[in-house]
Amino acid sequence: MDFRRQTELLEDEYLSPFAAHSSRSVGRIKGEELCQVRTEFQRDRDRIIHSKSFRRLKHKTQVFIIPEGDHYRTRLTHTLEVAQISRTIARALRLNEDLTEAIALGHDLGHTPFGHSGESALAEVMPGGFKHNRQSLRVVEELEGGRGLNLTAEVRDGILNHTGPQKPTTLEGQIVKIADRVAYINHDIDDAIRGGIIRVNDLPASCLDVLGREHRTRINSMVMDLIESSLNRPFIGMSSRVQQSTDKLRTYLFQNVYIDTDAKREEGKARHVVQYLFQYWTEHPDKMPPEHRERAQQVGVQRAVCDYIAGMTDRYAIARFKALFIPSSFAIPGEGG
Repeated sequence: MDFRRQTELLEDEYLSPFAAHSSRSVGRIKGEELCQVRTEFQRDRDRIIHSKSFRRLKHKTQVFIIPEGDHYRTRLTHTLEVAQISRTIARALRLNEDLTEAIALGHDLGHTPFGHSGESALAEVMPGGFKHNRQSLRVVEELEGGRGLNLTAEVRDGILNHTGPQKPTTLEGQIVKIADRVAYINHDIDDAIRGGIIRVNDLPASCLDVLGREHRTRINSMVMDLIESSLNRPFIGMSSRVQQSTDKLRTYLFQNVYIDTDAKREEGKARHVVQYLFQYWTEHPDKMPPEHRERAQQVGVQRAVCDYIAGMTDRYAIARFKALFIPSSFAIPGEGG
């Protein structure tokens, strides 16, 4: 029995006229035989979840670098929150949940160690700059497993355009673009309060009046407004009132959490780690692991070094830095303490 085809027929019957249908996907860079069980977008979701790049997100910084506590967000928990919010919105709007989830799960695969401080550090030393969304696309098109994941065009488009001025071509991708912001604004507030950086009463009162004082209330306010403002329309967006409050909260975070606070006190050190590693391996590419040395011959040394560092977890980058630049202890035989 062709279970995939049954799902495709259900999509044709149920989904909004503005939804992306898996049976009408633009397709993959390399053609493949269709799966009997899963739709094309479901296969993309599964490939992302089973990738090494996805697993590494659990040890990559969201806001707090190496936090002392079990409840702070990582890049992986952020990704899962974005996926959950995105699916809720897609379901309410009768858009394609599988496509939405695949984009959400893959949107940060190319993020560097140490969060945005690592991203900006690489951008300063890499010719042509560095953007994590472009790197996420490189991961799924080239780097993962040495040949990429061969995802559909719709998922790749959503990953590339989840941030920046360009809108994704699908409404599902547009959902992820906004859900990403909804997630990080709210969970970064939550983490900053937990870390003693800010208090709830420090947040702009006008925003709290519109969105609510509690974490879950603010998320619900944003999500419900987005659904109501986008229902049966060929675009995804919030009402001006909620959008203004959301933007004001984001500005507040940049002014009071993301820059020059205790949450960021280790960023200077993290930037040095990234840039020292970049300089060392560009000067000594033969010291990289064999697969990265081979890539250097194919794509150039700086590109290969950038790909290597961008894929690292925080702790692996620190371990490599220590191994290369920090003297290790040496015990002389026969001499005890």
